[in-house]
This record gives sequence, C-alpha cells and structure tokens, in this order.
Amino acid sequence: MTATIALVDDDRNILTSVSIALQAEGFSTRVYSDGEAALKALVDNPPDLAVLDIKMPRLDGLELLRRLRERSAIPVIFLTSKDDELDEALGLAMGADDYIAKPFSQRLLIARIRAILRRAEAASPRGEGEADDADAPAPLIERGRLVMDPARHRVTWAGAAVTLTVTEFLILETLAQRPGIVKTRNQLMDAAYQDDIYVDDRTIDSHIKRVRRKFRQVDPAFDAIETLYGAGYRFSDE
Repeated sequence: MTATIALVDDDRNILTSVSIALQAEGFSTRVYSDGEAALKALVDNPPDLAVLDIKMPRLDGLELLRRLRERSAIPVIFLTSKDDELDEALGLAMGADDYIAKPFSQRLLIARIRAILRRAEAASPRGEGEADDADAPAPLIERGRLVMDPARHRVTWAGAAVTLTVTEFLILETLAQRPGIVKTRNQLMDAAYQDDIYVDDRTIDSHIKRVRRKFRQVDPAFDAIETLYGAGYRFSDE
C-alpha cells in the first residue's frame, strides 16, 4: 500500500518541490499551507507520517504538534529553518520523531521518512489473515513494573499505559532487553535510526528525557533509566 505523507509549510515552493520528490519515490502526498487547516485534516484523516514546519502564521508547528499529540500518535518530522537547539529539544520533547533543519537534502528527508515508516510498520500488529506461522509475534518484555508489547506497540508501567512514539519505543526496548547493561548513544542510534542516518548525541539525549517525562507522568518516582555519564544509559528493573 502506498504511504501517505502530509506536508505542512507556509512556503509553497517547498510544498511543491518536496511533494514532487516524494511522489517520484512512490509516496502519496497531501499539502497544507497553514497549521490550522492541517490540524483538522490530520486528526480526521490521518496520514502515515507528517512533515511539519515550525515557523508558520496562525498556528505554528510546535503548537500544531502539541494539539496533534493530544489525539494522535502519527509519526512527525520537523522540517524548519529554525535550527536553534532549544527548538529542537522542545520539538522532540513534545513528541516529534525527527528534526531536519533547512536548507536540507531531499534525499536525507526521504531516507528518514522511509526509516520511520519501517519502524512504525514493524511496531504495528498484523491484520487478520496476515499472520505467518514462521513469524511468531514478538514476546512481551517484562522488567519489574515495565511491560512492553512489541507486536502491539504498547507500554505499561505498574499497569498504567504510557504512550511512546516509534523512536522512543525502540530506544526503550533496546535498554529493557538487557537490564543493567550500559548502552552507548551509538548503540541507541543504531537501534532507532537505521540506513546510516546521522543523528547527533543531543537527539538521543532528548529522546531519553522525553521518555522519562512520560513515565513520570504516571509515576513521579520513576528512575528506571539511569545515565552513566561519559558512557550511555542503562535500564534498571530493581
């Protein structure tokens, strides 16, 4: 099935050029020139992935993402001329899956779109009739109060549901599979970002901060993800 990508940007030249490039790669596209028009469409008829600009009139990308995350977990990539570290950290903290600053390579954007869609597909349950006897569902990961269901992309902590993006899920899964073992940022990058896509350290750090924040919303005392300064992160199930 052809994946549908929604593009939201007030720069019509970017909307046109990126849409043409994506269609040439076999994607279906929908384009929106402002956040307010996009919000209703993204909620009522969700695409497979959305690419959002930050700096837009009426409703900027950060506010659009905030409202979208109240009702949807579709993958989101920020594509923006605002490359300030604070904007990136804020965007990731609010639930974006990735962040690309303008000027950008369309090849890089398409590679990241494909990688995120593959992760989303891998984390989604199979439809009826699609199961293969050779493809048994991935077993639950149970570590103390944490339960992860890779087949259904579901996470609970002490019985309370925690909603994670695909990228967050894969990072946490990598840590939880081997509790007590330190995972470097490079190892977490390899788990969450394939196809030799470069992601710097602060992006992984931002994802970890966001995962901790989500767990602390259901358990303020959550401290199962430990930072080993200069080394990386580890999951503790004690």
